[in-house]
Amino acid sequence: MTGASEAESGEVHRRIELLLAQREQRYTSSRRAIVDALAGLGRPATISDLLGLVPGLAASTAYRNLTVLGDAGVLRRVSGTDEFGRFELSEEMSGRHHHHVICADCGLVLDAVASVRLELALAEAAKAVAEANGFDITDHRLELVGRCGGCQ
Repeated sequence: MTGASEAESGEVHRRIELLLAQREQRYTSSRRAIVDALAGLGRPATISDLLGLVPGLAASTAYRNLTVLGDAGVLRRVSGTDEFGRFELSEEMSGRHHHHVICADCGLVLDAVASVRLELALAEAAKAVAEANGFDITDHRLELVGRCGGCQ
């Protein structure tokens, strides 16, 4: 939803509300604030990031709501190279397929959009791996690990 119009943002919020209702959960103001914070940040966020972005959000509320939103398919957990989990809107909610670059030193995780050429090569490689192993590949993720500018 980064850079999304109000209409697109409203549609995403309506979809989330329906997903949660199917699980007999409400789309509370805290959950909406978490979604807005993640959409506005433009990169996966730690709990600490979210606590700084959402005024009045308690850590226990953040953990509980991240679990509910994750179980509903609204969020996805992204692992870095440190002990902190990070969260971002799922591709179904954000409407954009992307990968990640991860700093091996500080754990920073940033979104990275691959070129069409790389995506085609990944799809072909995934197909070959699937056939060789009897899998039906439904998704792929590419994580590039290195050192960010601040750690170099």
